[in-house]
Amino acid sequence: MGEDKALISFQDVPLLRRVSEIAIACVGEVYVVTPWLERYQGILPRDCQLIQEVPLPGETKPHGPLVGFAQGLAHLQADWVLLLACDLPWLHQAEVQEWMGNLTEVSEEVIAFLPRGSKGWEPLCGFYRRECLPLLNDFINRGGRSFQRWLSQHLVQELPVSDTQVLFNCNTPEELKQLKMKN
Repeated sequence: MGEDKALISFQDVPLLRRVSEIAIACVGEVYVVTPWLERYQGILPRDCQLIQEVPLPGETKPHGPLVGFAQGLAHLQADWVLLLACDLPWLHQAEVQEWMGNLTEVSEEVIAFLPRGSKGWEPLCGFYRRECLPLLNDFINRGGRSFQRWLSQHLVQELPVSDTQVLFNCNTPEELKQLKMKN
């Protein structure tokens, strides 16, 4: 992207703040996992808590979303955890609340309740059982860093999405340009 996606403004609000506000409205307790605590402190709602993502033992850099998720999950106690990427400009509260209403229908052996896109699961926009942490840590300890590869080894249930536009995220300058044109 060439710049920090979390700080990109959409409708005059940084993307990370938009997603955090939606999460707070839906689940109350919100954590942001990042290696850059000071970068985001000033833009997050005061109800958000920051968790420092740290490099794995013997490493010097953080390893991305899968490892960050595992590190954040270790701090949580809820049965289900909503994981959201910071760059979901079209996400809205009503959609997330609809998804939450479906959690009671999820089979007990399922570790995640996620939308499926054209390239596979949408791992940064859905729900995970907290009890998946040992499986996740085992995968990471064996060198795994891919959500798709980890999810392919476990039972995941598809989360029905009524408005697939909410899954759009900005990964390139071209997608950001498209977003700003639609706004």
